[in-house]
Amino acid sequence: MSHEAMRSCIDSCNECALECEHCASACLNEEDVKMLTRCITLDLECAEICRTATIVMARGSDRAADFCQFCAEVCEECAQECERHQHMEHCRRCAEACRRCAEECRRMAGAATRSKSSSATERAAH
Repeated sequence: MSHEAMRSCIDSCNECALECEHCASACLNEEDVKMLTRCITLDLECAEICRTATIVMARGSDRAADFCQFCAEVCEECAQECERHQHMEHCRRCAEACRRCAEECRRMAGAATRSKSSSATERAAH
């Protein structure tokens, strides 16, 4: 699958990484940082996973579907944590970006898996 076919997912991953980085930074400036430790940790992990997912997709890796499925799981976990703090604008925006990214990653992973299956079936038929 070409990276152009994954453009929407790549864009969502980039947006999510930016929101996660912003959220982590903003959390560090909150009054009760200790209460936000898990949020900050997940923000940073999610941002890194999203950036890596964009690289894997841009390269057209055969592992893109598997990696994007993992990315979706991390994004969901980050969204859940940020939603616990959605009274803070940065956490609310981060949770929204994570949910969108998780949805795009699951969609892309499913499309890539279907594409890989049909290619294998075609090769076996010849």
